[in-house]
Amino acid sequence: MSDPSGPTRSLKPSELDQLPDRDREETAEWQASLDAVVRHAGPDRAVYLMRRLHEVAARSGIRLPELLTSDYINTVPAAAQSAFEGDLALESRITALNRWNAAAMVTRGAPAGLGGHISTYASAAWLYEIGFNHFFRGKDRDGSGDQLFVQGHASPGIYARVFLEGRLSVADLDGFRREATGHGLPSYPHPRRLPWLWEFPTVSMGLGPLGAIYQARFNRYLHARGIKDTSGSRVWAFLGDGEIDEPESTAALTLAARENLDNLTFVVNCNLQRLDGPVRSNFKIVQELEARFRGAGWNVVKTLWGEAWDPLLGQDTGGELVRRLGETPDAQLQTLAARDAAYIRKSFFTGDALSALAASLSDVQVVELFENSRGGHEPLKVHAAYRAAVDHVGAPTVVLAQTVKGHTLGAAFESRNANHQMKKLTMDQFRTLRDVLELPIPDSALAGDRVPFWHPGPDAPEVRYLHERRAALGGPAPARKVRSRPLALPSAKPFESLQKGFGHQEVATTMALVRLVKDLMRDKETGARWVPVIPDEARTFGMESLFPTAGIYSPLGRTYDPVDADQLLFYNESPSGQLIIEGITEAGSVAEFAAAATSYATHGEPMIPFYIFYAMFGFQRTGDQFWALADQMGRGFVVGGTAGRTTMTGEGLQHGDGHSHLLAATNPAAVSYDPAFAYEIAVIVREGMRRMYGEQPDNVFYYLTVYNEPKQQPPMPAVPGIEDGIIRGLYRYRSADPAVSGPRIQLLSSGTAVHWALRAQELLAADWGVQADVWSVTSWTELRRDAMGADAARTRGEERVPFVTEALSGAPGPVLAVSDWMRQVPDQISQWVEQDYFSLGTDGFGLSDTREAVRRYFGVDAESIVVTALDRLSRSGEVAHEAVSQARARYGLDR
Repeated sequence: MSDPSGPTRSLKPSELDQLPDRDREETAEWQASLDAVVRHAGPDRAVYLMRRLHEVAARSGIRLPELLTSDYINTVPAAAQSAFEGDLALESRITALNRWNAAAMVTRGAPAGLGGHISTYASAAWLYEIGFNHFFRGKDRDGSGDQLFVQGHASPGIYARVFLEGRLSVADLDGFRREATGHGLPSYPHPRRLPWLWEFPTVSMGLGPLGAIYQARFNRYLHARGIKDTSGSRVWAFLGDGEIDEPESTAALTLAARENLDNLTFVVNCNLQRLDGPVRSNFKIVQELEARFRGAGWNVVKTLWGEAWDPLLGQDTGGELVRRLGETPDAQLQTLAARDAAYIRKSFFTGDALSALAASLSDVQVVELFENSRGGHEPLKVHAAYRAAVDHVGAPTVVLAQTVKGHTLGAAFESRNANHQMKKLTMDQFRTLRDVLELPIPDSALAGDRVPFWHPGPDAPEVRYLHERRAALGGPAPARKVRSRPLALPSAKPFESLQKGFGHQEVATTMALVRLVKDLMRDKETGARWVPVIPDEARTFGMESLFPTAGIYSPLGRTYDPVDADQLLFYNESPSGQLIIEGITEAGSVAEFAAAATSYATHGEPMIPFYIFYAMFGFQRTGDQFWALADQMGRGFVVGGTAGRTTMTGEGLQHGDGHSHLLAATNPAAVSYDPAFAYEIAVIVREGMRRMYGEQPDNVFYYLTVYNEPKQQPPMPAVPGIEDGIIRGLYRYRSADPAVSGPRIQLLSSGTAVHWALRAQELLAADWGVQADVWSVTSWTELRRDAMGADAARTRGEERVPFVTEALSGAPGPVLAVSDWMRQVPDQISQWVEQDYFSLGTDGFGLSDTREAVRRYFGVDAESIVVTALDRLSRSGEVAHEAVSQARARYGLDR
């Protein structure tokens, strides 16, 4: 651009320099015209003209790069606002009642120290009410409706609305954060605690936005595969501007844009405050978010200012007001919302042009501009923004709504940094709130020391209107309704195939599980309901054979010639593809898994997600999401491939998983198994199918760890009760010869460690005359949970013996447990084992070397097991103490 005070200067080198200029004279004329505008009308006028030309070009179909930011004003002009179909007076009274009851609910719990959040909903009330009255679809029509990801700290306002509907009582509201009785209300959206209301847990900030994107994507997946028509469903995600700092909040923005998820709307409550202060004190979070979302390919709708600003902007012929709004940092806007007119005139309306604009305004009007006239507080502005969002085609939309945190709660709350920690209002503050909200609550009702809830009665105009609007939109919202049907179990053939074993062929348990899933996907009854989710490791896990048959889901299909098209297992993308390959994102994969795992409730369509990943990067990296999955009552199979600390040794420290079973054990909904053989996998998966998808489904998900080490896979032994033992967590795989006398020991092992124990059994017998029984522990965690259940039963006066105690009862000798996990994993059951108990494990960091060397390093190989077994037997005098040192020398463990 030319310098307005001098001659045209040369432009900086740019990418355009490498393109031929077909008419240099014409280019020079355009540049000169722009220079003239800058000299005679100023840079603001030049910017205005350039942006107008940009709009004209876009309307004409000329492709230009999008501008990343726009002025700090509303996207939808006042003249273009959509018609409002509702009764604004009634909706205002409904919103006022919800504000009151939300504040009352939190305040009434304050004497008990329960806490709660008041200010978030106070700022966002209209953002929800406009949605509930005009946009959010219920489930009564197609069973799906819209999916609402409610901002966690706004839950009191949602409870207040449900109370007004009649779905909650006064007693329910008084149960806010009082759940021990089994009848209280959870503090935040927790489906497991309130399963008829909440669909999505969102208060673990950042996970809600990520989950919403993948929910919208999964809706399209269901539709494309012909499972269910979800074309009418829209996902709404409400989040705070401070929440955007969580990396998960924006991790999948480009996915939503490149797949054209125009069934998705984010609503960001930009009250400019996070938990304890401004979100961007010296900057502007709205502009930052606009640039981030536009850059990712989203449609952005800003609703920043209320109608009081419209005439001022219409008089801003020189652009001074727009420029001042754009340059005022967020912390200053927060201060302006809390100060008097004199301060605002002195600090904001400075200079001749701005002073003239404010001269016609009274002090009350000046204060009103910043205290109340924010776009997110005015229903007509919010309605216009939402209408623009749902009408937009081809891309997701984010609505950036500017509000004041603590709005209507009085000067002690509004725009105060501490308001997130303020949990109650005084009775005087409630009287002021009543007057501000214009509620017909008499002074006599506020005479005591406990604020009342207020309901106008079931036949009041407000309540009738509320029900009419929800009926028109398809029923109540939010609402969770489980209407799914049980799935028929697949035929026995795929399971029997694994139970027969693989003969002399060595097969890793990873390959055995993948083969089972591939066979199950061919099942006529349930095959189409499997949803394989893979984070860019399909070939690693041997799933590439599914590429040409099941196909990889892509809404665009395949717009290119695959580089491997001449190969049998070529990369095959299709709109009806069954596999979901997420790329390098465990977080995105878990979010997709959660959407599929809860489809039985969200859409009434049970799906069977199968998520396989590097075990190290499962519960360690995305444990918070698995906790949310449990809250959301998801069902499906989670598979940790290349499990254990010593089977993936070439990768080294950060790939060696020795602790995911310990992390999974902390999740009450995770049913964890560490199978050693293919037949164990068959039994576990079949039981998982029955338990999660049968007549009385459990709200659990299965976690299986499988190994990349090829081993012989024998047929299932003909041992009485073996299937029950596999499911419950323990069975005797190979007994010692009962006819041989001598010292005895019990070797408990899981996963790949069973093979070490079997070799140790042979060495103990051949070299030391010790007879060992080898047990396969398919689940240390399930054994522990059963034992804890037995303990709890005894406290109730019931006699019940833990399964692990019963199974090992009378087994001679000490018990030695070994696994490819840290010792705390097998130590979970130690207190319920009557025999002397000792464990071996892979505590510490992993390292790179051969499997044999690393197992020797951790002291879990067969020889180390033998030495430890002899040591335990020597302590009871069953073998000579010298045998321990002799064994150590014999096997080279003394070096």
